[in-house]
Amino acid sequence: MLFGLSLIYGLSGAITLPEIAQKLRGPRLDALLGVALVMVLAGLGFKVAAVPFHLWAPDTYQGAPTPTAAFIASGSKVASFFVLAKVMRLGFPEAQGSAVWRGFAQGWLPLLAGVAVLSMLLGNLAAIAQTSVRRLLAYSAIAHAGYALLALLAGREEGTAALLFYVFTYALTALGAFAVVALVQAAGGGEQLTAFAGLRRRSPLLAFCMLIFLLSLAGIPPLAGFFGKFYVFTSATAAEARNLGLLWLVILGLALSAVSLYYYLQVLKQIYVADAPADAPPLPVSPLSQAVIGSLALAVVGLGCLPEALLGNILSVMEAAGL
Repeated sequence: MLFGLSLIYGLSGAITLPEIAQKLRGPRLDALLGVALVMVLAGLGFKVAAVPFHLWAPDTYQGAPTPTAAFIASGSKVASFFVLAKVMRLGFPEAQGSAVWRGFAQGWLPLLAGVAVLSMLLGNLAAIAQTSVRRLLAYSAIAHAGYALLALLAGREEGTAALLFYVFTYALTALGAFAVVALVQAAGGGEQLTAFAGLRRRSPLLAFCMLIFLLSLAGIPPLAGFFGKFYVFTSATAAEARNLGLLWLVILGLALSAVSLYYYLQVLKQIYVADAPADAPPLPVSPLSQAVIGSLALAVVGLGCLPEALLGNILSVMEAAGL
């Protein structure tokens, strides 16, 4: 990423995004600028764990301490997507090209379209084979990075607002899911799918909160995850509607969202259908942990019922940031 930025400085002689956009205006994409954009997107793609820069994510999510993994999946993800949107939208508006069906033009949009497709495919298909809930959430995060990139491919204001809404609600949901996993692990159950067997009996509150988090990740209404995907898909559909525009990406995203429901239901099957061992004691959960996880679940439900409350704040932030 730093090498790419140094090339951009060499081409433009500027270090602020509006000045870079002004200096790099032109009808054609310079070859050296193309190399620089690939390098910058590789660095930022690593930050958001998008394919093919995702290989660190499953091992990190599984091996890192749970608070660290939760932070990477939530706060770090929101910041990284915000930086990605700001750099590409403000710095290189003339070099975006096109990713519309049968109308591809060189630029960073077709690069991101390819990354989005690979992320959605690999993330969802690899998650099916996981027996570790942590690794399942890691591959789920890779797939969600692909969904989020669809919003960045759409129009400037609508797409960026949809992107920020999506990653914020995803961060809340992932934080809650990791909190439940941490409590199950702390009780000696481990992180495998079988560790969640009979959680409905051992801790009804945790089981219900995990139900909310996983269904939100799957995009089931009326939860926040549903409106996150709704805003992303509608913004992508509205972008360049002629010649099917980005509809091909939306159809792929919808199909793979249905795939994701399968592996989320595998976790819920263990929680609500499978029986816990007969000698399994109730899961000890402190009042503070119950309050935090319950608050996250309420936030996910609340943002699903009143998404405009968050969307209005996002638009205000975008205006202040010049997006």
